[in-house]
Amino acid sequence: MRTINRWLTSPWRRSAAAALAGALPVLSFPAPSLWWFAYIALVPWILLARSAPTGRRAAYDGWWGGIGFLTAVHHWLLPSLHVFIFLIAALLGLLWAPWGRLVRRFLGGVPSAGRCAAALVVLPSAWLAVELVRSWQGLGGPWGMLGASQWQVGPALRLASVGGVWLLSFLVVAVNVAVAVLLAVRASRVPAVASLAATAAVASAAWAWAPRPDVDGRVRIAVVQPGIVAGQDSGDKRFDQEERLTRRLAGQGADLVVWGESSVGFDLDDRPDLSRRLAALSRETGADVLVNVDARRSDRPGIYKSSVLVGPDGPTGDRYDKMRLVPFGEYIPARSLLGWATSVGRAAGEDRHRGTEQTVMNVGHGLRIGPLICFETAFPDMSRHLAEDGADVLLGQSSTSSFQHSWAPEQHASLAALRAAETGRPMVHATLTGVSAVYGPAGQRLGPWLTADASAARVYDVPLAHGVTPYVRYGDWPVDGALLVLATLCVTEGARALRLRRSGPAPLGPPARTVRESPARPGR
Repeated sequence: MRTINRWLTSPWRRSAAAALAGALPVLSFPAPSLWWFAYIALVPWILLARSAPTGRRAAYDGWWGGIGFLTAVHHWLLPSLHVFIFLIAALLGLLWAPWGRLVRRFLGGVPSAGRCAAALVVLPSAWLAVELVRSWQGLGGPWGMLGASQWQVGPALRLASVGGVWLLSFLVVAVNVAVAVLLAVRASRVPAVASLAATAAVASAAWAWAPRPDVDGRVRIAVVQPGIVAGQDSGDKRFDQEERLTRRLAGQGADLVVWGESSVGFDLDDRPDLSRRLAALSRETGADVLVNVDARRSDRPGIYKSSVLVGPDGPTGDRYDKMRLVPFGEYIPARSLLGWATSVGRAAGEDRHRGTEQTVMNVGHGLRIGPLICFETAFPDMSRHLAEDGADVLLGQSSTSSFQHSWAPEQHASLAALRAAETGRPMVHATLTGVSAVYGPAGQRLGPWLTADASAARVYDVPLAHGVTPYVRYGDWPVDGALLVLATLCVTEGARALRLRRSGPAPLGPPARTVRESPARPGR
């Protein structure tokens, strides 16, 4: 340990160690078998920040750890953003600077049992505050939230129905804090073990209390994944491929056919021939077809990404325009200042336009569907609002074709499991090039994934469930609780600082007084 401490005396070595420690939690995302690693992955980062010689150095440790975390969780964007990925990580990494300082404040030196107990609430709350800020769509959205690493753990999905992915993030950080105390603070090992036991007991109670979704029906939904289509006229080729694959679904009893994001590259009003072909597919399969149009609109200016429902007689009139766009990928913030980004990366040459409201569509057989487009499946509030509005099935249309052979397709597909568990509604995640996946109302995986590069069409038997989960009913209550904890901390610390200032030691003597001599009078 002394050798490590001597090695960390160099600021640059310490910063590198913090960045590496911040990147460790990301290992629990891509490999489902490593979900357990998330519960200890923050420990090196916590131990480093608590050993910082000053509060400022602890803030630097938090900042560099945030840089490492964000760079690792978004590393698949490197071919698109190039050096900007490091600039973005450096800016957003500042959000973890206060977290690093709080680690030292509560766990630095030889903390008392009371400080350790407070750390089990304050540090997870501060982490949730960081995730809340960076979840804003303009800052990149809630991609890579720590709780999302638990997408394939049944008990964790059950807890997600109570407090969403926010509750999972809180519990993961709390366990990491308890493990760090157990390893580093001998005097508080008994409270640390008690805290782990209490966390397990609370999680178990919430798991037992959470209502299970009751299956009350079934629907057959087909996913069409065309795979990689190359060439200058790839839009027409992709449509032809999707058409061929959809025809194979005839006679399989599908109630709905779902195509991926940007599956149609032309506005259907401008291309009535495509509308007729889609209507013919609906008649052949006996199911409505949900396509995604990425094109300039004929009825209003600008390019939109839209989910469009097509029935046997053509477009039904149900349409959803994407509301939350990908920064730089679909629009450039402050284009007048940052428009030059198009010359060094794959930034949008022209900004897409946003929709104004979410839509629940009525499909045949009384089915109500709630579409989300690509990036939007990362936002838990959007799927929650669709469930509130009466959606029976959540549908995510995505395209990760630019990021094949990275972990992005798998991670994107995994988010649908969380959205399903949070809302108690099954979710279908359909993509152009994989990974496509379907999950039941408890977040359980249904059938095989359509893997990256595969060209296939598959019908899934999807169970339906109704009722309201605690997360849909009460919303992001773990975030509200975390903000309340932090507000209480600010009031307490402010009162403590004021009390120390007023109760400071009295001066040892009277204050010095300066006596000014009057000028001598004349004649004296």
